[in-house]
Amino acid sequence: MRTLWVEKFGLEITSTFVSERENVDEDICAMGTGPFKVEVDLMQPLDPEKKPAVHATPLNHVGLWIDDLPKAVEWLSANGVRFAPGGIRKGAAGFDITFLHPKGNEEFPIGGEGVLIELVQAPPEVVTAFAKLAAQ
Repeated sequence: MRTLWVEKFGLEITSTFVSERENVDEDICAMGTGPFKVEVDLMQPLDPEKKPAVHATPLNHVGLWIDDLPKAVEWLSANGVRFAPGGIRKGAAGFDITFLHPKGNEEFPIGGEGVLIELVQAPPEVVTAFAKLAAQ
């Protein structure tokens, strides 16, 4: 994955993250600057036989900035969205995160339609930048 994302697309590896609990060895890459910087996490499992199987699909998940993560989780849950186990916690890049489950169930019928979706608490400068952009 480094060949495509770093060598060909020109992303910079800004940090790494390793977690046995999450079975991941991750290069955190970025492109762009300031509040509009885009992050791409290149992940491989520490043990391909264990779960979560971060390599089971080439695109493991999509992450979205959220203005107020606890409020969003509360509203989405109340409206039938299923979250993956683990709740809100610190992610690899240091921001609070949580994941929408790829599939709904009887109690929470709305899932990510087969895609794991990460909701990420946007830092204040990102929230401000997007608010200014929206006001234009």
